[in-house]
Amino acid sequence: MRFEILRVVLWPKDSSKDIRVVEFRPGQLNVISGVSRTGKSAIIPIIDYCLGADKCTIPTGVIRQKTAWFGVIVGTAEGEKLFARREPGTLQATDEMHIAEAAESIEIPASIKRNTARDLVKQRLDHLAGLTKLSFSVDGPEGGYGRPSFRDLAAFTFQPQNIVANPNALFYKADTVEHRQKLRSIFPYVLGAISAQTLARRHQLQQLQRDLRRKEQELANITAVSERWRATASARVAEARDLGLVPQLPSEPLSYPQTLDLLRQIASSPKPDVNVTAASINEGIEELNRLNSEEEGLAQDLSQFRRRLAEMEELRNNAETFRTALQTQSDRLHVSRWLQDKVTGDHSCPVCGNGLDASNTRLQGLVSNLVDLEKAAGRMDSVPPSFDRELERVRTAASQTTEKLRGVRIRRAALESNSVQARQRQYSVLAASRFLGRLESDLRVLDSVGESGPLREEVETLREAVKQLERLVSEADMARRLRSALDAVNLNAGRLIPLLDAERPNDPIQLMESELTVRVRGEGRDDFLWEIGSGSNWVSYHVAVTLGLQEYFLRLKDCPVPNFLIYDQPSQVYFPRRLAEREDEQKEEPTWQDQDVEAVRHILNGMASAITQTENTLQIIVLDHASEDVWGGLPLVHLVEDWRDGRALIPAEW
Repeated sequence: MRFEILRVVLWPKDSSKDIRVVEFRPGQLNVISGVSRTGKSAIIPIIDYCLGADKCTIPTGVIRQKTAWFGVIVGTAEGEKLFARREPGTLQATDEMHIAEAAESIEIPASIKRNTARDLVKQRLDHLAGLTKLSFSVDGPEGGYGRPSFRDLAAFTFQPQNIVANPNALFYKADTVEHRQKLRSIFPYVLGAISAQTLARRHQLQQLQRDLRRKEQELANITAVSERWRATASARVAEARDLGLVPQLPSEPLSYPQTLDLLRQIASSPKPDVNVTAASINEGIEELNRLNSEEEGLAQDLSQFRRRLAEMEELRNNAETFRTALQTQSDRLHVSRWLQDKVTGDHSCPVCGNGLDASNTRLQGLVSNLVDLEKAAGRMDSVPPSFDRELERVRTAASQTTEKLRGVRIRRAALESNSVQARQRQYSVLAASRFLGRLESDLRVLDSVGESGPLREEVETLREAVKQLERLVSEADMARRLRSALDAVNLNAGRLIPLLDAERPNDPIQLMESELTVRVRGEGRDDFLWEIGSGSNWVSYHVAVTLGLQEYFLRLKDCPVPNFLIYDQPSQVYFPRRLAEREDEQKEEPTWQDQDVEAVRHILNGMASAITQTENTLQIIVLDHASEDVWGGLPLVHLVEDWRDGRALIPAEW
């Protein structure tokens, strides 16, 4: 996902002071260099706070004392967006936020006020990332399996000072149990092994499995009743004979099919008279009318749900078709930009040889059309992230309405079978009436569990639907896709390791999604990250894996992870110990050894290589003590600011 850090903005509490702006470039290795206690390590907490973090981890002191609002301007496919948040004062955080959006560039306001809340900003960020609104479990978010959020993606973009060389934690905030559990659950989703459509099918499958279990239990109970009834069928015939409902029986014993046929004849034969009052007739009619009205309302609701399901499926197909058409038009017009780049001055066309210049109106028109198409494609989202949740809601409502309608019809059928006017039948004595009622009920139970009974057919239909969805959401297929994605990440990281400062550059590495760490495969044994010594190894594997993940994310069609990485103090492991211990008191630059300089250059060069590998779509920000003497001359390095000689994040005039 295109989501780049363009500017960090600080509004002073003293309104007479100028706004502080720190600018970054997309697609480059941005470096903020400076001595200690200048505010470098506050950049990650500021950006995280403005993007909806639960707590404000911006260091207390001069930064929070002098700043009223913190802001970050990001570049997206929809244009630039400003997310700002008020300094919380004595609180851990505040929900007061400001958001501004522009199709082109944001004009930084001179003063800022609240116009939104943190929850709304988080929803906006989820929408920008195209995250599904379905949870990983139908039963709820317990155990870290809730729906993915933009906040979860910070694990792949931030490498603060306490993480970048940590042997026990590879990802941001993965040092807490809660965040580790959530990160494990979203890993298959961000790697593309599980799509939003797969999650929707998984929800539908779990709903069908619950319905199937309920229907199977119902069928098992009725089957058990029918088996017991089969054993007493002969006794029912004798009881019918005693009530005068059947003539004299033959002397030879009847087989079970013959017994069943005889009982069906008894149930369908004219019934004896019974006294019926006007009050009982009226009550039956009123109940029947109420059931008919309820059935009609439920039938109308079901018709609306079915029509909405059809319309939503058609919307999904049309959105995908429109998106494909936009891409096709863009591909066809892309040659116009190539022609424009090739034509400088008055030259002939590189294809046909005719005269052509850069101001050619037809060429400019084609390029303009291409730009419009690219903007439209950037704004085009095939289906909103809330679509799958709405589709599931409509499908569930349709299923529930169907069940209610079936229940009403069963009650109405039972009432009609007992109604004097509906069936125009008469009852005999009370004992015969009760017997015939039980007999008819038992025969219906037998019919429902027969080879072609409606309940058995419903169970078979549910079983078939479950089998089809199980094939579509096969756990084995998802595990295979996840393994393939991790193999690609491992290849990316393995290509970068020799460029860094690892002691075992040629040993294959493996990202373990279950442990959220790295395993290095050697001769005779495999070692986890915490089993490998030396801070240079730890920082090298952190850099290689995070860069390898970003290279993979940027190759996916619709990946929600932002395309930036921020590293804080990756050179910390190379400071001489005596200088690191006295860093807070030190006013001069640390003395670098030649091998330390070379090691840091290797790390920064590996980052530049990853940017090149992604065709300059990856943005990297490095916050470090290393001066230009260390990283000077490396490709794609852009010095954002040098915080030395009194320069810092907070201006001296503040």
